[in-house]
Amino acid sequence: MSLQDIFRCSHPVLLQCCCDSKVMLHRTEGIVLKTIPFGEADLIVTYLTESHGIIKTFAKSPRKTKSRFGSSLEPLTYSKVAFWGREDAAMPRLTQADIIHSFSSLRNSLKCFLPAMEMVELTLNFVAERDANVRIYALLLSTLRSLETDCGAPLLPLYYKVQLLSMVGYLPGLDGCGRCGTSGNEFYLSHGTVLCSGCSRENEASLKISAGLMQLHKNLLQWSPSKLDRIKPRESLVAELSELLEEHVKYITEKTLKTGTYLRYRR
Repeated sequence: MSLQDIFRCSHPVLLQCCCDSKVMLHRTEGIVLKTIPFGEADLIVTYLTESHGIIKTFAKSPRKTKSRFGSSLEPLTYSKVAFWGREDAAMPRLTQADIIHSFSSLRNSLKCFLPAMEMVELTLNFVAERDANVRIYALLLSTLRSLETDCGAPLLPLYYKVQLLSMVGYLPGLDGCGRCGTSGNEFYLSHGTVLCSGCSRENEASLKISAGLMQLHKNLLQWSPSKLDRIKPRESLVAELSELLEEHVKYITEKTLKTGTYLRYRR
């Protein structure tokens, strides 16, 4: 809390207001997901934090030349942050952001930045605000670190998608018919799972999937990022799984993710 904030809450006229509002200072670690300009010099900064999940904060005057925030509010920056406000405040005020790791190399290359922002966009669409999940936080942080080492690795974005969808309960069911458990090779978008010929209905939208796709999906679900270089799938198989996950996400969110569209265009 700044000296101005302490003085404000110490002022005899405003003391009762501050106490009743239960203004609290919170400290945590977080990754900048996005920023939105507000007014002439302010920013709304969205973080994925370790202890508060996704949270939007208000940063006062960070776009001014002599701002104390410096480059700490750049997308993907991993920092120790502090913010204060009422417990139920929709947008607490950001008071501190000390960089732990900037991930600047990901921002400096479009080849690296696009897959990173695809992961960010997926996170924003599937993780609720103020819903703390240490596993999702650790997943994004570790995948960004792996991406920084080799941003050309085609399996890293797929790995993140599969892992995140599993953690939030939207993993596509590919290991057997979602109704009877028998094998099948048609994925039905409206059911989010494979259905066998006996359980499916005519005229339902589906995608035909291969045995190789199912095995790749299983490996991505079970393996850690450090082992991904052991998997050498065909480009066509990577494209097949990418298409399935993209259609699955599109059906759930009822929209096409912007970064996914741009990545397809670049290919």
